[in-house]
Amino acid sequence: MIFDLAELKPADKQYYLQHLVAPRPICFASTIDAAGNVNLSPFSFFNLFSSNPPIVIFSPARRVRDNTTKHTLQNVIAVPEVVINIVDYAMVQQTSLASCEYPKGADEFLKAGFTKEAATLVRPPMVAESKAKMECKVVEIKSLGETPGAGQLVICEVLRIHIADDLLDEAGKLDQTKLDLVARLGGDWYCRTAPEALFKVEKPNTQLGIGIDALPESIRFSKILTGNHLGQLANVHDKPVIDASFEDDHLKNIVQYYSLNPADMEGELHRYAAKLLGEGKVAAAWQVLLSLETNL
Repeated sequence: MIFDLAELKPADKQYYLQHLVAPRPICFASTIDAAGNVNLSPFSFFNLFSSNPPIVIFSPARRVRDNTTKHTLQNVIAVPEVVINIVDYAMVQQTSLASCEYPKGADEFLKAGFTKEAATLVRPPMVAESKAKMECKVVEIKSLGETPGAGQLVICEVLRIHIADDLLDEAGKLDQTKLDLVARLGGDWYCRTAPEALFKVEKPNTQLGIGIDALPESIRFSKILTGNHLGQLANVHDKPVIDASFEDDHLKNIVQYYSLNPADMEGELHRYAAKLLGEGKVAAAWQVLLSLETNL
């Protein structure tokens, strides 16, 4: 189906966009008004946009239901400071509770059962239960419109980061498997970055991958290798050549068993290469595929 956004109601636009543009990190924002009243609320229209200067942006959009603005937006207009508390799985239910539309002046720290911790540079308090928090000053608020659902971009400069010691290794680097972050999807759905859900993709840096167009046709048009497999093979910086010292017993068995049936041999070698790629063994997968040149 095709959906023309200009023809959809605001609630329908929000529905499709929030389901498709996901998962979204959560900005759990603590703010304060001019009278000293604290507000705590989560926002999933949030991300990192610059590291130098260190800029994050979140958007307390105008309510789709009645076009009113949120207390967080009103607070950062009055006091342009915010603490962004990072949400992990251990606090996700309390965080969701804090999203209730309590009346202005209500303290969501109390309602959601969180503990206030004094920030060091800004007035709003931090969430003690959050294992990572960012003290920020608001450098600009940019409105994207006055209609229901219109974003109100709160552009923040990160001044100081607090990270729990148990998230860091001996070198002071974050252990991604320990963060246990949660993120928003559409409707009531969330996702969790549990270790079993994490995977690595080798990132191209200054050296260029050879590209899928440079792969041999027998590999590029394989009926077994997927687009992900081809992406792994094409991310090498130079096209591999046959390594005479490469030894693999399973490869030998395939070649011997299918020596009289080249088509079946190619299929088996592609299946074995796919298995190796699934294990991240790109160099070995290349050697398996290159063996076709000497055995067919």
